[in-house]
Amino acid sequence: MKKINLIGVNAKKALLVFNKISSAQINKVLSNYSQLILKNKKQIIQKNSIDVKNMHRKHLVDRLVLNEKRIDALRYSINEIIKFPNPINKTLEKWKRPNGLEIKKVSTSIGVIGVIYESRPNVTSDVSALCFKSGNCAILRGGSEAFNSNKILSDLFRTSLNNNRIDKNCVQYIEDKNRNIVNYLLSNMTKYIDVIVPRGGKELVKKVQRLSRIHVIGHLEGLCHIYVDKDADVNMATKIVANAKMRRTSICGAVETLLIDKRKLTKFSIPIINKLLSLGCEIIVDKEINKIFNNKFKLATELDWRTEYLDAKISIKSVNGVDEAKNHILKYGTMHTDSIITNNAKTAEKFLNGVNSAIAMHNVSTQFADGGEFGFGGEIGISTNKLPPRGPVGINQLTSYKYIVSGKGIIRN
Repeated sequence: MKKINLIGVNAKKALLVFNKISSAQINKVLSNYSQLILKNKKQIIQKNSIDVKNMHRKHLVDRLVLNEKRIDALRYSINEIIKFPNPINKTLEKWKRPNGLEIKKVSTSIGVIGVIYESRPNVTSDVSALCFKSGNCAILRGGSEAFNSNKILSDLFRTSLNNNRIDKNCVQYIEDKNRNIVNYLLSNMTKYIDVIVPRGGKELVKKVQRLSRIHVIGHLEGLCHIYVDKDADVNMATKIVANAKMRRTSICGAVETLLIDKRKLTKFSIPIINKLLSLGCEIIVDKEINKIFNNKFKLATELDWRTEYLDAKISIKSVNGVDEAKNHILKYGTMHTDSIITNNAKTAEKFLNGVNSAIAMHNVSTQFADGGEFGFGGEIGISTNKLPPRGPVGINQLTSYKYIVSGKGIIRN
């Protein structure tokens, strides 16, 4: 594992460049990277097509695909990141003590961020840009199913660094596909990596949380819920649920369980379920809802309430008001994203304050659980940690802080 240790050494050395370069130079690298992606668009699509062809888990192909529209989206994220002010060395708070001490809380970079991810090549460009903008170095370990896509995107970033005479090891991509490397990163790289971010399925995240001796930012699952309250607008509810489930079924912000108030069960379940069926969604329900549909659906089990499908499939349950909806989410949810649809402000407040989600929503599709949509330019991931950062982790969340204390010869009695 000498090569991996060398990557760590190189990352620590590369961190020193941030003491020497300006915000303008950082933005120049990002702008050049965006242009290189545009210039090499055909080659990126060609490399990506090799990965798509070799992908065996067909329900995850959507995550892997890079077409012209998605490459434009990559560039849009990079260009948005450029617009952000430098988040480092900002005074977050300052105060003066009665004894004359002047104290400032100042933002700093985290250092070296290791990202372990699976089949989403957009992570390569997002993480590279976000880490570099926030004064951090990135060590990337992408999944073998997206190897060709990840390699070209990371190579282009390193080319941009080289073009601007900046240490290209600010971003490093681990090309060795040996699975033992992940174990080594988590257990033996504490000297070199400050934070690990897992981006992938439940098994990957579980493994990272189990083995890592490095602080982890991330989420285990995106088991997102929508609760349709008795005071919801039926057309709004139908539109939101359809979008939250079917816009992109493979992302962590896709809704997996729908809860409907029993008092308006027929009114809401018929149009919502019929809309989902028309879009090709598989429906799994409880007994009360099944009666309305002449028992034509598969009945939900305990396992369904705990399952993140990441597919065109949804489990639907009738609940006795907002309290039962909230309790269901507290029992089965994963603290990712949960939404209420209602026109009753008091009910909405009860729900939003009661769930323990990193992102709690009101009359909004869960598909907005995304750093780009939050105005962060992009995200390195969604964090469901109780300690910060929580929710989408963008530029300003990729920082730490220190206290600077000043005085004029003050001593403590």
